[in-house]
Formats: sequence, C-alpha cells, structure tokens
Amino acid sequence: MSGQRTTASDSYFPASGDPRYRVHRYEIALDYRPGPNRLAGTARLSAIVGRAQLTEFALDLAAFKVGRIQVNGRAPHYTHRGGKLRIRPAKPLSAGVAFTVEVQWSGNPKPVRSPWGGLGWEELADGALVASQPVGAPSWYPCNDRPADKASYLLSVNTPSPYAVVAGGRLLTRTTKASTTTWVYEQTAPTSSYLVGLSIGMYQTVLLGDPGLGGVPQSAHVPAHLLPKFSRDFARQPAMMRLFEELFGPYPLGEYSVVVADEDLDVPVEAQGLALFGANHVDGVRGSERLIAHELAHQWFGNSVTIADWRHIWLNEGFAKYAEWLWSERSGGRTAQELALAAHRLLAAQPQDLVLADPGRKLMFDDRLYQRGGLALHAIRCALGDGAFFRMVRDWAGVNRHGVVTTAGFAAHVARYAAEPLDGLLASWLHEPSLPPLPAPPIPARPGNPPTSGGSSGG
Repeated sequence: MSGQRTTASDSYFPASGDPRYRVHRYEIALDYRPGPNRLAGTARLSAIVGRAQLTEFALDLAAFKVGRIQVNGRAPHYTHRGGKLRIRPAKPLSAGVAFTVEVQWSGNPKPVRSPWGGLGWEELADGALVASQPVGAPSWYPCNDRPADKASYLLSVNTPSPYAVVAGGRLLTRTTKASTTTWVYEQTAPTSSYLVGLSIGMYQTVLLGDPGLGGVPQSAHVPAHLLPKFSRDFARQPAMMRLFEELFGPYPLGEYSVVVADEDLDVPVEAQGLALFGANHVDGVRGSERLIAHELAHQWFGNSVTIADWRHIWLNEGFAKYAEWLWSERSGGRTAQELALAAHRLLAAQPQDLVLADPGRKLMFDDRLYQRGGLALHAIRCALGDGAFFRMVRDWAGVNRHGVVTTAGFAAHVARYAAEPLDGLLASWLHEPSLPPLPAPPIPARPGNPPTSGGSSGG
C-alpha cells in the first residue's frame, strides 16, 4: 500500500478538507423520509491528529441544523457557516493522538452548488441518490472532504420499508420494524469521502453472473420495468470483470454493485464498490457498454488507487478511458490502436490548451482530459510493448492498492519498466499543452479473447 499522504490543502479546492488530521473510520446513522426529503443523522468520526497540536479543526458540512457535538466525549465550542463546521475542543489535541468527534445534524439535503451543477445528495422523483465527485460529500454528512483522506465506513440508513437502500460495501443487516427498515452496510476498504455512494429507491435486486469460488459477487439494483433491457445491456459485465482482473490484477474490493436510477443522469458515476447509472444508459442494445467498462475500471483506478490531489485527476479518468479501449479490443470491437487514432484526430481539431497533469479546475472534467489521458497510456504502451506495459499497470494497481498517488509517482513507476528513458515522451504527453504525435509504428492488436458464451449472452 502506498504510504504517500499529503499535508497540504488541495490545490483545486483549498477550502475543502483539513489536512491537519486524518479520519480512519466513519460510523454514520441516517434516518431519511423521501416524501418531505428530510434527513437526520449522527456520525462518529475516529481520527488522528497530524504532526502539530490542534487547538481547533474543521469538518465540511452543508447548511443543516447542527445538534450535539462532542470531541472525546466533551462539548466543544464550534461555529457553522459557509459549509464549514469549525470546532475548538475543550482542551487542545496533542500531535499524533487519536480522537473522536460526534455530530448530530438534520434538515433537507440538497446538492452543493458547483461549476458543474449540483453535487452530492440529489432528491429523485421517488427516492434519492448521492453522486459527490469532487466536493459533494458535505451535502449529506460531516467529513474531511479531501480525496487523500481515506477511511472505512459503517453506514446505517433507516427509511420507509418499500424503499431499497444501496450503498458500497457489504450489507451486514436489514431490519424491519413497523413501517421502516434499517439497512446497515460496511465498507472496510479505505475510501475517499467523495466515493461514498448511496441510493434509495424502488429497486429489484438481481445477481450478475456466477462469481464461482473466489470470484467477485456482482449485484444490480434496477427498476422492475427496466430489467429486460438491463439484462441485455449488462450481460457482459462479468466478462469485463474477468478481463480487468487479468489486466489490472485482483479486484481490490469485496463486491461490486450497480444501480440504475429510475430517471436520466447526465453521466454514470463511480463510488466505492458501486456505480450509479441513469435509465438513459439502459437501451437494450448495449449502447452504453463502454461506460459500464469505464465505471468498473474506476474500482482499480480512482477508488483503490486514489489521487492525492484533484490536479492529478487524469490518473483516474485516463485509466478508465483506456479500459474502455481495452475492453473493445479484447471483446471483438475496434482495437485500442484504432480507437487511439480516432481520439487523436478528434483532439487534433480542438484547442491545444489543456495540460494533462495539471488541467486547472475549469478543465478537470473536460472530455479532452479523458481522451488525452487514454492516449497518454496508449503512447506508453507503444513505447514499452505489451509485456512491460501490462506488468507496469498491474504493479501500479498492486503497489498502490488502497493508497494515494501523484503524477510524479506514476512517471517514476513507468520509468522502471522502460528499456530506455521515457522522459521526453512523458513530458510531451503530461506536461505540454500541444498534442504530440502518436508513436509509430502502431502496436499489433492483442490476440482476440472474446467473452465466453456464458458471459456474452444477449448479443
């Protein structure tokens, strides 16, 4: 596991999070009423002070009514405004010590406003879902909202019994009393606050494939009327899982779930052990299959191997984009080389003002970042050759499992697999705005490895 930890504020969101301490566990209990969109919660955070004594610290929490707060069982002084809960403990917290914070809050959750629209808790026509990337987590719970601060989670949600609750991690218990049901999930893997996923809705649960001994359990939570189309669209996900375990190494979490909301979403969203799709991503003709591959790949790249700072977002999106191309190549579609040439033509006709390794906050979700990230990885594959490239990728995912990473760390990692220095190639793709030419000669396609008949039913 990577030991990198950042002690500075995030370069793109300096107001988010507090780098002076880290949380290692959240225990959150929620009560949610979908009709009035009413949320009440309690959270217990187990944390560790950094290298300097803390006389005060901050949590990120949107505009809820805050009830009781305790630090190590004692009431602190606190203020709550502008999305920040600033807490001054009754006595200072010494460097390196463990401490606990307990917070009660209630109100009507709503998305956090951002340049990309509302982020976080979203009320649906019948239910709710959470899509927090990058800074939406405070829309529903108090957290240290920075990607490098990863913790385990115990999440309990009480809601009216007709609704299903889906979260990342293992479902421990489901208990019904009178007209409500409490769902308790645990995610033991270190998880960034933006990756804590949650969906509440009227869902049918189905299993995807047979994981077999040692396989990854995969479940789906889908509105009943979408099940026939869903069954065709997601039929090849188990084959994707097998391919990505071959290419990237063992799946880094205990299970994988997908949710299809009963309304349209702009884009699917990854969460830890979970991906959220909209009804518009289910068409019965596998029209969104590349997105299924993209979200699954994020479980390795972004969720297990997590960026230390948002300026490194290409490490999440470039790998997920390249996984789309690898799935196409290995399942009988266009090769990665063909897809790379098409992406290169597309980017060559667009403005050359994006620096992949530091795109700036305004461009961090620009489609060019995704395409250029995939191209950068393809260029590295061309330079290394398939054997060294896929060893490099598997080792990157393995060495940094559940850790945090940077672009500089990735460049140093790649260099260890190269027969000759790649400084110029990496600099041109990662640090220069102009689009480099794709390396020549083109690499041969990997031998065809289409899914088995059991994994490709429906098409």
